[in-house]
Amino acid sequence: VQLQASGGGLVHTGGSLRLSCAASGRSASTYNMGWFRQAPGKEREFVAVINWVGDTTYYTDSVKGRFTISRDNAKNTVYLQMNSLKPEDTAVYYCAADKRPARPSWPLDGMDYWGKGTQVTVSS
Repeated sequence: VQLQASGGGLVHTGGSLRLSCAASGRSASTYNMGWFRQAPGKEREFVAVINWVGDTTYYTDSVKGRFTISRDNAKNTVYLQMNSLKPEDTAVYYCAADKRPARPSWPLDGMDYWGKGTQVTVSS
């Protein structure tokens, strides 16, 4: 499975962005998909995950109520709608795919597949 993330950019505080992660490869739609982010000088952290069916989602506490993860299996694409962005959301965002069940704080260690990151910068 190959993952291609896009949609990052520069926005002001309170703005919105929508990230996309296009998956290709056999059985791509059967993977649980998630987003992680890594800010400068910090470790990569979990942001959100959605199961392969698309009916179960989890978010890290800091983005609950602001970010929404969704997927379109017909397009093999996962989205992260980010609203009310804050400067602390500034990071490189990575999408990932794995067969392990979606759960709160989806572990990044041992992830099956990673996409290249997309930069999100929120100016104050």
